[in-house]
Amino acid sequence: MTTDSHATAAEAGSTDWADKHYLLVDDFIGIRILLRESLRNLGARHIDQAASGGEAMKLLAKTRYDVVLCDYNLGEGKNGQQVLEETRVRNLTAPSSVWLMVSAEKSVESVMGAAEHQPDAYLIKPITEGVLLTRLNRVWHKKQVFREIDQACMEKDYLRAAKLCDAQIEVNKLHELELLRMKASLLLKSGEPEKARAVYEKVLAERDYSWAKAGLGKIRMNNGEHEAARQIFQGVIVENKYYIDAYDQMAVAYQLMGQHEEACGVLEKAARLSPNSVPRQRNLGLAALKVGNVSMAEKAFRKCISIGEFSVMKTPDAYLGLARVCGLKKDAKEALQWLLLAQREFSPEQIGLRAKITEGMVHHETGDYRRARKCGDELEAMLAEDPARPEKSICMELATLLFAVGVKDAPAGLLCYVVKNNHDNQVVQDEVQKIFDKAKMGDEGTSLIIASRKEASDLMNKGVLLWKTDKLNEAVAWMRTARDKLPNNLRILFNSAQIIVSFLEQRGYQAELAAEAMEVLLYVDKIAPGQQRFAQLMEQLVQLTPPPGPEEAVVVPEKAPPVPEKGGKVVRERAG
Repeated sequence: MTTDSHATAAEAGSTDWADKHYLLVDDFIGIRILLRESLRNLGARHIDQAASGGEAMKLLAKTRYDVVLCDYNLGEGKNGQQVLEETRVRNLTAPSSVWLMVSAEKSVESVMGAAEHQPDAYLIKPITEGVLLTRLNRVWHKKQVFREIDQACMEKDYLRAAKLCDAQIEVNKLHELELLRMKASLLLKSGEPEKARAVYEKVLAERDYSWAKAGLGKIRMNNGEHEAARQIFQGVIVENKYYIDAYDQMAVAYQLMGQHEEACGVLEKAARLSPNSVPRQRNLGLAALKVGNVSMAEKAFRKCISIGEFSVMKTPDAYLGLARVCGLKKDAKEALQWLLLAQREFSPEQIGLRAKITEGMVHHETGDYRRARKCGDELEAMLAEDPARPEKSICMELATLLFAVGVKDAPAGLLCYVVKNNHDNQVVQDEVQKIFDKAKMGDEGTSLIIASRKEASDLMNKGVLLWKTDKLNEAVAWMRTARDKLPNNLRILFNSAQIIVSFLEQRGYQAELAAEAMEVLLYVDKIAPGQQRFAQLMEQLVQLTPPPGPEEAVVVPEKAPPVPEKGGKVVRERAG
């Protein structure tokens, strides 16, 4: 027996492998048989097998597996990376589950592509039984250390997860470095950048780690020190050219400084190193399109469509972007073919409005002004019929097209809506100003931006004033109205949640109000993940929630006036 086998036997003795559920995913039956026999030698009894990515997804949707061994190359359909990707997105495995990616591929791009989606280990074929079982044991025991932490993260209770890291550090010195890394990341998500900085600096005092330096760069960037952050990310790349996250972060820093050419160049380098990321190829295509690099945008969008065919990360962006590219190349026929394909691949809810905007832009760019104007008229009618408004980037694209075809009032209203929802975001306001300038409405646009910013600020400040003067009922009701008018204004959303939390603290817990605050916060996390106030308010809500049991309900004091009925949904987007 090999040394690996001796180690495995010793470790296996402390783990009950018999009752765990296993999934083997490989398109070669011989490999599945070998893996199955290796697991049976551990005592495993519940072993399922899949010969393709599609078959694996069906099994994963039905059973919560403890261990998944998945090959990277699976023939036609989804590959192993895409199976892992979709499993993570759909939460089809528990935090304690082990995922081992298996492959004969040794290329940097294959290993890095899989590693970006965080398997627990990456095994290169051929795999001996001893190596497999030793690695499985090692990863399993490590996962148990992080089990409660991962569960808290899934529940978005980041502060509790950070505290659990401290508890584990006390008893698991072997994993101290990884626990510190996770703790720092959680503190950043929890809106505690100075505490996160202290962790990173503590680690760096012992040894240079790329992730700790990159963490300090993220803190600088969040503080608005974009050039200082860029320099840190550049330093990380010089020391470790395969640290892909540093490229992505440096591109963001360049974009925040308005240096879009430089951002595009950084994303291009990252995409060369790890080309199988659908989001990165999409981001590169969009960045290249923004700076007018049509050939780079075309290459990135085509690659994005190719690698995204079976990916859960597939979005309409690449299809619509490629249609825009073809329009810029004056190839209206291919542009419209990509638009038609996009409409077949995605539902009208996902793509209807955007497809019509892109069609209008293609016609305008290829010189068919009559059809472009027709699209503009249809879009203007849609705006008049439905008060709901799309998200920021779509509003700005739509405004650009409408201005181009000669419409004035509707696009101006759209841009005012964007400013009201981003009244403290100077970068967005500068982009809006550029659209007004291009439409030869520079001075008028400046006045509209100032007025929109003031309207949003006044709307928010009135609710805060009611709160500060202890008129909590009125404050809760007012902020509901503000949310309904400006559903994507982060400060209004956060202040609304904060006022509800204050009501619960002062007047007593009410499940319906707590659920409303939770709805607001989860919507914020959906449209702008990583906001500092998110975790703090979530923690306050958790602390206010009574423990389950027969006396779960908390009675509101009789003297407290009734809370006004909830009006409007958080996710309802209406123009102000």
